[in-house]
Amino acid sequence: HVQLVESGGGTVQAGGSLRLSCVGSGYAFVRYCMGWFRQAPGKEREGVAALGRADTPYFTGSSKFRFTISQDKAKNAVYLHMTNLNAEDTAIYYCAADRRLTGSILSPASYTYWGQGTQVTVS
Repeated sequence: HVQLVESGGGTVQAGGSLRLSCVGSGYAFVRYCMGWFRQAPGKEREGVAALGRADTPYFTGSSKFRFTISQDKAKNAVYLHMTNLNAEDTAIYYCAADRRLTGSILSPASYTYWGQGTQVTVS
């Protein structure tokens, strides 16, 4: 039974930084693709960053220049370090995992397993 638990969200001032964590259990972490997604009020869930099975990072939009995705395989954890945050980054952030993606690595529809989300608010 795959479980993902996010943490690290909170309220931060514009220009600040946060590091989100996602710890997984119930699966062989090294065989899975891991992604970070977010959903703002009234908007669709969108991809932010992801790691392929070869540890290749993928980013969308401005996250490429402000966010870093990393992992600790020994802890079954993946992290999203976000810098220079602005109001448009306010959203619930989710991590997701899948062994065999059915589409783009940054598409929410490609993932089977999801965490419960952690709120990030930029004031």
